[in-house]
Amino acid sequence: MSTASAYMTVRGIDVDVIYKDVKNLHIGVYPPMGRVRVAAPSRLDDDQVRLAIIQRLPWIKRQRQELQDAPRQSEREMVTGESHYVWGLRRRLKVVERPGRAHLEIDGERLVLYVSPDASPETRRKHLDQWYRQQLRATLPDLIAKWEAKLAVSVPRWTIRRMKTKWGSCNRETRHIWFNVELAKKHPDCLEYIAVHEMTHYFERNHTEKFIKLMDTHLPDWRGRRDELNGSPLAEEEWK
Repeated sequence: MSTASAYMTVRGIDVDVIYKDVKNLHIGVYPPMGRVRVAAPSRLDDDQVRLAIIQRLPWIKRQRQELQDAPRQSEREMVTGESHYVWGLRRRLKVVERPGRAHLEIDGERLVLYVSPDASPETRRKHLDQWYRQQLRATLPDLIAKWEAKLAVSVPRWTIRRMKTKWGSCNRETRHIWFNVELAKKHPDCLEYIAVHEMTHYFERNHTEKFIKLMDTHLPDWRGRRDELNGSPLAEEEWK
């Protein structure tokens, strides 16, 4: 069966399109972030597929909203024995209660939190969030510099923030790039994919054929990285 792929943005929604030898067009919305995937007959062109997506937008938006509203695993209690991910690796949390300034560190396969005995779970979660941001702030400068050189561009500003539905975003006019703090939990290849993806938007605003060709040229395995990232929960994926 012959197939071809496209990547388009419809009314602000990113859509993966696979053209294959099928009779009917099928639209699916997948967890955890509401990724939209279309299987379209090979006889259709991009404009026809785009029109079909627009006609189904109310349904697509309802499905995405249901996924975003779905109950997630309860917030971590931040106690010894819980599992948390750091750069794609699962680490057991060890909480050491002691006076003084709170901080986290990696000790072998453990993630150790030194914290005041009276610190609440919310306070402990805030310390962990800050630590994840520190991990990204330590990693991103070299990564961005690497791709600034490869793409012959400059990233004047980048920010780490918590986002509910995106791993990253880019303002093409100001060239400001945002990275989801959750990326510190994922494999470093996923962070690099997001960096290259957002920087490629400097050249092409939407996910057009030109955008895909640029990604194919500069990061040939980007689809595998994207699938690995999109196959991961956006948040609260740790378990006891």
